[in-house]
Amino acid sequence: MSETSEGLTHAGVVRNLAGAMFRGALIPTVVTVVLAVVVFGVLNGVPGAVGALVGGVVIIASSLATLWLMHRTAALEVHFVMAAALGGFMLKMLVLLGVMILLRDVEFLHTNSVAITMVATILVTAGTEARASKRTRTPNVIPAAPGDAA
Repeated sequence: MSETSEGLTHAGVVRNLAGAMFRGALIPTVVTVVLAVVVFGVLNGVPGAVGALVGGVVIIASSLATLWLMHRTAALEVHFVMAAALGGFMLKMLVLLGVMILLRDVEFLHTNSVAITMVATILVTAGTEARASKRTRTPNVIPAAPGDAA
């Protein structure tokens, strides 16, 4: 009973969705980063491999921050969740831009390896999170609990 009632609250639905998105994106994202490290290591040597690893880690951290934000705001009202999502997205884009600007002049990183790995990892992570989100059974209307006022 408690599993069903927890799953049918707004917070439960958001937390279940975040968990499904994490599980759905974990393996494809890690595989993408590993492939990028190998490919850019072969093409550009150690700077390419390190650049790909740094770019992949930055995007993985960015994705984990999004899922963390979903968990932290799950119990808030829906309009606060949407405002937090928009603010989090804007902050994340600014941070990613700043990281890319800071990493562009680092000598021991191959710049194109960093950039291409970041783009590939973003696309794979976003795609697999969206796919996992679509496959999750999320109710459109969450029924009120027995003690809630109408």
